[in-house]
Amino acid sequence: MKVPILDLAAELREVGAEVRAALERVLVSGHFILGPEGAALEKEIAVLVGVPHAVACNSGTDALHLALRAAGIGPGDEVVTPAFTFIATAEAIAYVHARPVFADVDGATFNMTAAMLEQALTPRTRAVIVVHLFGQCAEMPPIVALCRKRGLVLIEDCAQAIGADWQGTQAGAWGDFGCFSFYPTKNLGAYGDAGLVTTREAKHDAMLRMLRHHGSKVTYSHEVIGLNSRLDEMQAAILRVKLKHLARFTASRRAHAARYRELLTGAKLELPFAHGKGGHIYHQFTVRTAKRDAAKKALAEASVASGVYYPIPLHKQPVFEREYGRLSLPVSEAAAREVLSLPIYPQLSDEQLRHIAATLRACL
Repeated sequence: MKVPILDLAAELREVGAEVRAALERVLVSGHFILGPEGAALEKEIAVLVGVPHAVACNSGTDALHLALRAAGIGPGDEVVTPAFTFIATAEAIAYVHARPVFADVDGATFNMTAAMLEQALTPRTRAVIVVHLFGQCAEMPPIVALCRKRGLVLIEDCAQAIGADWQGTQAGAWGDFGCFSFYPTKNLGAYGDAGLVTTREAKHDAMLRMLRHHGSKVTYSHEVIGLNSRLDEMQAAILRVKLKHLARFTASRRAHAARYRELLTGAKLELPFAHGKGGHIYHQFTVRTAKRDAAKKALAEASVASGVYYPIPLHKQPVFEREYGRLSLPVSEAAAREVLSLPIYPQLSDEQLRHIAATLRACL
């Protein structure tokens, strides 16, 4: 039985008619950049997250970059972020010529804790990017309190966490900025690159809008050096369609995660930890085992795709190794050797879930 890591074709069979109607609406309008679809999407995401402002942009990476720019982070500044995440988080820091400082993560949640953040702070720290990895919020109340105490800009990387919360407050509503990716594989995915930044401050909203549009508020008048990072109307229209289904799709992911837990009870691997302080949206269902590579091989032989997110922590990446290679972050390094993400998407069947679990059990 073949099981992909994600089945976007199956999703399209559910929402395709609505998507095609939305695209036709954009084509007929003749308005393709910074139009009504993007404006409507911004309002809808702002309502979902529970903040007054949302600014759509070209990608999740650009969202992080724009947030750092809007916060005034630049040369000489240090920005703390976890080592166990995708490189885009650190790339955005490098884009503004600041220095990333890598913190270790909690071995259960894979998220940076307030204690780990505090250990990484230096007199040059100006900002923090906290990552809500795999669909579960980091422990935000103590992180927020620490950032306020130290006067630090707090940016949330919510690329994998749309709809997740901590004690009722959504990912993207805790910090000065919340940065979202709508890459096609995300829980809310476009059919191309797309991203968005949330913020509570009107001044940040205004700066983000100017920065994403070549530093311009008025056509051909450019106040700062900006970017070309505008979300196009077709992607916005697609996202608006899929946003209507997000709660249903999230419920399916949670049901599949619960079923995995039933099927894998007693298996010789560590199942994802859910802290119970808020909703986990299961962007990934990530297990841990010292026999990760053997498990991945066995799944592949059974026609089951799986993923390793991430095999190399950021401080060990070739681009950073010269400066950070001697840094020891043991939890991140162990996670990189042991994590394995299993297929989890709304259209999975129970037969597929049982096949995956049986294959893992036989291997381990």
